[in-house]
Amino acid sequence: MSANPLKAGFIAVAGRPNVGKSSLINALLGQKIAIVSAKPQTTRRNQLGILTEPGLQIVFVDTPGLHEARNPLGHYMMDAAGRALADADAVLWIVDVSVAPTGGDRHAIARILEAAPKAPKVLALNKADKLKAAHVLTHTDAYRSLVPDAAWMLVSATRGDNLTEIREMLVATLPASEALLYPEDEVTQTHLRELAGELIRESALHALEQEVPHGIAVDVIDYDESEPGQVRISAEVIVERDTHKAIVIGKGGAMLQRIGTHARREIEDLIGTHVFLDLHVKVEPGWRDNARMVRRLGYKPED
Repeated sequence: MSANPLKAGFIAVAGRPNVGKSSLINALLGQKIAIVSAKPQTTRRNQLGILTEPGLQIVFVDTPGLHEARNPLGHYMMDAAGRALADADAVLWIVDVSVAPTGGDRHAIARILEAAPKAPKVLALNKADKLKAAHVLTHTDAYRSLVPDAAWMLVSATRGDNLTEIREMLVATLPASEALLYPEDEVTQTHLRELAGELIRESALHALEQEVPHGIAVDVIDYDESEPGQVRISAEVIVERDTHKAIVIGKGGAMLQRIGTHARREIEDLIGTHVFLDLHVKVEPGWRDNARMVRRLGYKPED
């Protein structure tokens, strides 16, 4: 047997909404896989980010932010997170160390311990770049007390603090494996059509006011790769109210154009070819409370 056997496994990345889970995954991977926004509940479904190096494969599972579900969409998100935690070889719990633990953090670690009681835990104290010196010890000790057996590290996804150190902690949790879990050139299992929809939603989250994003979804109607050197995408931005539709479209269509321009550039960077993007806005009142609509928009338990 080799002195340095292959290590490979699944690491569920969990925490309350808006603590920087997706940003940290992207930073560890060295490329953008997960969409990022300052808005809570940006991540709605589990998404894989695969890091492969000689003798090593880490499969990050970016999970929705752990919260109390209040509608079918929320229940879907929490079910997805729970399944990822239960199946993981280890758990990376990410918190925002710039603030003291909240009820949301305590709820998150309770869910993690319930779903994955035996999996090794690594605590990433993220947003260290925003942590005031006077709070370093109190905040760090408060989070560590919630999961005392976990390895831990202060990190900053945006500034790059201690990324190598947290990665080595994660590698230490991985089991030995006889083979890679995914092909070595694969970085995610999410289809390009779904990634395009997520990048459109991310562009909308960045552009719009706080009251609109929670009720936004994107339905990719058509993803046409038949023309050489170009992909044609037609998508609907789904909102819950006519007033939200007006905000998304903007005066003279300016906001929708802004969203579309940003999304098109992001998709082109992802797939490496020219994109023609056709966006429309559609009102589906209360879609998050409608289990049928939630499933139709792709939030299905089998995901």
